[in-house]
Amino acid sequence: MAHNEHGHTPAAWTTVILILAGFVVGCIAVILLNWPLFWIGGVGLVVVGGIVGKIMQMMGLGQRDSTAGPRQPAAVTGEDTVG
Repeated sequence: MAHNEHGHTPAAWTTVILILAGFVVGCIAVILLNWPLFWIGGVGLVVVGGIVGKIMQMMGLGQRDSTAGPRQPAAVTGEDTVG
C-alpha cells in the first residue's frame, strides 16, 4: 500500500490557515459592509494562500509524488545533510 500523508504537510497546513483567515476577514468585511476590505483582505488573502501553498509544495514541503518511489537516505544519494 502506498504511503499517503492526506494533507499533513507544512504546505497544506499553511494554505488552509491562510485561506481560512481570508474567509474570516471576508465575512467580517461583509458584515461591516466594507467592500475594499472584502476584496483586498478577504479575497486577496485567499489568492495569496493558494500561491504560497503552491510555492511551498514546489520547495519540497508538500506531499511527495507516490510514483517517484521511496526517498533514499542522504548517505546513499551523496547529499550533504548539514546546511
